[in-house]
Amino acid sequence: MGIFSRKNSETATAPAPVNPDLAALTGDYTIDPSHTTLGFVARHAMVTNVKGSFQEFTGTLHLDGSAPSNSTATLDVEMASIETGSADRDGHLKSADFFKVEEFPKMTFRSTKTEALGGDDYRITGDLTILGTTKPLTIDLEFNGAATDPFGNERVGFEGKAEILRSEWGLTWNAALETGGVLVSDKIKLNFDISAIKNA
Repeated sequence: MGIFSRKNSETATAPAPVNPDLAALTGDYTIDPSHTTLGFVARHAMVTNVKGSFQEFTGTLHLDGSAPSNSTATLDVEMASIETGSADRDGHLKSADFFKVEEFPKMTFRSTKTEALGGDDYRITGDLTILGTTKPLTIDLEFNGAATDPFGNERVGFEGKAEILRSEWGLTWNAALETGGVLVSDKIKLNFDISAIKNA
């Protein structure tokens, strides 16, 4: 996406303007798990939403405030740390029907492209690996701001969202409902609330 301008009777695309406040934030950051949420939402029984999150993960950000396209991100998630508010459901998700956590203990994301969309909006694309299958994932991000916390840490915050079809990663278990439809939706909504600390 970009800003469109008319020149010599032709339409040209210019890069989205860089937020000048981000230039000073250039550097390497570590995602803070205690202030970060990696969440998801699935449709259950065709009538309601089940929300969950992962409690254990590590991640890094490299931010280039002057040239956002040079920014990168990595994420490694412990699949056994999944929580949905139901121990029985969590156990089923960890089982061979879903995440097979003993065989595939981690879910990973490695960015391949970062775009500035203008203002505080960004888009990051990368490789998401689940159950040994790697597919592209695009996440829309909003920069929430930067601050120095009471302990002297320089922090940045981003909020993001994405959608996937779980079947594309081999997550195909389901059960038919007597009234029609299936127990678990194929479409999963992903939500990210990220706080990261600048490395010393």
